Parts: sequence; C-alpha cells; structure tokens
Amino acid sequence: MEIRNKWLDAIRQHQPRIALADGNDPRTHRASQQLQAWGVENTVLVFDDPHSLIPEGLKVVRAEDALDHAVEMLVQGEVDAVVAGATRTTRDVLRAAVWKIGLAQDASTVSSSFLFELADGRNVTYGDCAVIPEPTVEQLAAIAIFTAKTHEQLTAQQAKVAMLSFSTDGSAEHTSIDAVRAATDLVRTSQPDLLIDGELQFDAAFVPEVAAVKAPKSSVAGEANVFIFPNLAAGNIAYKITERIGGATALGPLLQGLAKPLHDVSRGCSTSDLVDVAIIAG
Repeated sequence: MEIRNKWLDAIRQHQPRIALADGNDPRTHRASQQLQAWGVENTVLVFDDPHSLIPEGLKVVRAEDALDHAVEMLVQGEVDAVVAGATRTTRDVLRAAVWKIGLAQDASTVSSSFLFELADGRNVTYGDCAVIPEPTVEQLAAIAIFTAKTHEQLTAQQAKVAMLSFSTDGSAEHTSIDAVRAATDLVRTSQPDLLIDGELQFDAAFVPEVAAVKAPKSSVAGEANVFIFPNLAAGNIAYKITERIGGATALGPLLQGLAKPLHDVSRGCSTSDLVDVAIIAG
C-alpha cells in the first residue's frame, strides 16, 4: 500500500511496543521479521505452545493463553498495542478486549472498520464489517462517527460519510431505511462538522454520474470515502467482495471504541496484512 510509507515514517519516530498474539503462526514470525527489517524494532511474539521453535533474533514471550496474556500486557502498559486473530476468531479477540480493556471514555460500543486501497489507489473505509450484527440507531450512529475518525486518522483525508441502504433520498420505504435516516440525524446533531448523508445506495454514494441523477443536492453523494452499512451481513459481504472480486487491498477489521489499541485480523490474513495492521496499531 502506498500509504504504508507515511505510517512507517511515523512509527519509526516513536518505536511503539507491539505484541503479536499469534506467536505460534509462521505468518507472525515473518511479519515480525519484516517489521524489524523496516525499522520497527519493538515487536514481541506471544506464544502459547511451549514446544514451538523460537525464530532467531525475535523477541518472544510464552504464556498459557497467548491472546489473554498479550491483552494483559497491554492493560498493564508492558506494550502499546496488540494485533491478534490470525489463529483466533473475532469473537475470541472481542471477548478478551471487552473484558480486559473496556471502552474508551467517548465510546458507547465497540465496532470495526476496514481500510481499503482500491485498484486506482484511492482509500475508502467500511464500517461495521465484523462486530455488531443488527445495530440499533444509536449504535449505527456511533459506527459512523468512529469509522469517520478512523478514516481521517489513517489517511489524513476529510471523511465524507455515506449511510448506505437500498434506497436513495426516499426512493423506497422500509423500517430498516427509517433506522438509517434516524442514525444520520443523530450524527448530524452530535457532529455538525462531519460531512454525512443518508440514506444512499452505494452507486449514488460512489459514482458522481449516478449521484447527479439520484441525489443532486447531496454534499456527499458521488464523493463518499466512508461507507456505513445498515447491518453486519451487508458490511461483511461487501468487504469480501471488494477485496476478492474488486482487487482492493483490505486492512482490518480495525477495532474501534476500545480504551487501548487492539486490532483483529482475519484468520485468512497474509503476512503483509499482519505487518500493515501492526503498523496501524502502533
């Protein structure tokens, strides 16, 4: 990812301590080696298999449960961030995060987002794709706010948030559309400076020519870079299609709303995915 170089410049400056909680997995070994090669020196592998071979030159901690121990290290201030999930389910990672870390002061829920680099080099962010199956209006508003913050922090771009549905600007009526509209109104009230619109269909949110026809008065339509899905089914399916068919590079799920930085990765992640998420976590 082109944007990785900007993150690396920042992370080399302050050298955060990053725990990789899937120390038994060869992908994490390679990720730690790559991070060290790029000048990110303070990574530690957390193992829960006493018989695993220790990769030469890497910092290692052994524990009965690598995930729990890595999160406890984060809580105690022994590390600054944790990356987990290469060998554990998102449910396992979330359970450890909520029980041990808890919510940030300004958060009412934990959610997730995915950052993408599209084939044409543009960056877009999706939420929520991994955590909340059927968000309430309040949760949907929180997802939008935190995903916008994530996008701006990682890309240095102004967030333009599209609240997605199967309707654009009243073209259909359904209770699920009502929820999207209500969540949009909540965000506008609490975050008046955030550019947000909804409900929008994806084509109206993403394609300027479609936006000109379907939502000509919208300040977001056709220019959105943050896309909020009405439920987890839509978000999870969309991110996998964007990655697998669309050819985009996907990073995440990035957990949002926690008091300390813990990020999840898919069990199907690559070494490169682990490296990029570790850099983001730091």
